[in-house]
Amino acid sequence: MQIGECIDVDITAIAHGGHCIARHEGRVIFVRHAIPGERVTVEITDVTKSFARGNCISIINSSEHRVKPPCVYARPDGCGGCDFQHIEISHQRALKSAIIVEQFQRLAKMEIDVSVEEVPPYLHWRNRMEFTVSNNSKLGLFASRSSQIIDIDKCLIASEKIDIPTINSHRLPKGKRVDVAITSTGQQEIVIEGRENFTLIHEKVRDFEFSVNPISFWQSHIAAPELLSTLVRDFAEAQAGDHVFDLYGGVGLFTAALLTDVGPGGRVSLIEFDDNAITDAKRNFAAEERVEIVHGKVENALKRYVAANVVVLDPPRSGAGVTVIEAVIALRPRVIVYVACDPASLARDTAYLKERGFKLEKLRAFDLFPMTAHMECVARFIPK
Repeated sequence: MQIGECIDVDITAIAHGGHCIARHEGRVIFVRHAIPGERVTVEITDVTKSFARGNCISIINSSEHRVKPPCVYARPDGCGGCDFQHIEISHQRALKSAIIVEQFQRLAKMEIDVSVEEVPPYLHWRNRMEFTVSNNSKLGLFASRSSQIIDIDKCLIASEKIDIPTINSHRLPKGKRVDVAITSTGQQEIVIEGRENFTLIHEKVRDFEFSVNPISFWQSHIAAPELLSTLVRDFAEAQAGDHVFDLYGGVGLFTAALLTDVGPGGRVSLIEFDDNAITDAKRNFAAEERVEIVHGKVENALKRYVAANVVVLDPPRSGAGVTVIEAVIALRPRVIVYVACDPASLARDTAYLKERGFKLEKLRAFDLFPMTAHMECVARFIPK
């Protein structure tokens, strides 16, 4: 099998990461722009000893779930940001549900039943965008698994308030990152890498107003902050007087949600490593004596504590890992709430928790990244 070779294959299943699975002469091929059940022609783009990668370049037998991608850049030689624009939206969620189930079967050795829940809107949902300036001094997005920058003048998953042509009209430094943030209050801030003249932005979730550095992490789907903070609060079931830990707490989205439940005698310890997020969190909770802000790696910071009532963690895509899981369990919480943007990481950490005496009691999943292969899960664990 050679790069550039074209092969007719049957697409058998969905894979984690936005690819579908096909086989040819005993070799697995991970295929983009296809749908399980189709027969397609694949152009091979990458070959390793154990598998190959390729793009679907023509359809022999089409799936009933195939639609015309609404974005002109959603094509094999285009932007790599959206994996599923060629798939009808409800079937996107069905495939994402299958991905979660498969990851739990393979990594946690568990059979689960979960359906990825819809969260409108499906287009123009993204309130944070990260671009890279191309050699043409235009905003661009990377092609799939490539350093190639694709110039764009419109992004259909970005907020309609992000005016790419207007930003492109300015002198942009080639190769630099450009972050654009649109807030729930309608504020826009553009940050160009190497230029520090930005303004703090403000986000409001329920009755709490956050002051945020525009490059600090914030949930990208416009509906995500309220949805996730509400669900975390429901799953945590924090009580008056509780000591709650908000691990990888960022600017304090979940800390703010949990303060009401812990009451005047409770407290929340927010632990975060990112410098910008810690600065934001300290500012947001400067007048709140019940909130402790800890700057450091979670696995190191937890060593100073001996007990917790509730632990909430929202780790990066790579997951918490066994060291953090063991540190959390050592605190003997009655509830662990895990927010995950990667089902494989969640499944691995679920296996660690299961081996150490915790069971998965509840799991919900949400389509907070429509048109992409990503989804968000929230899990509740309790001691067996």
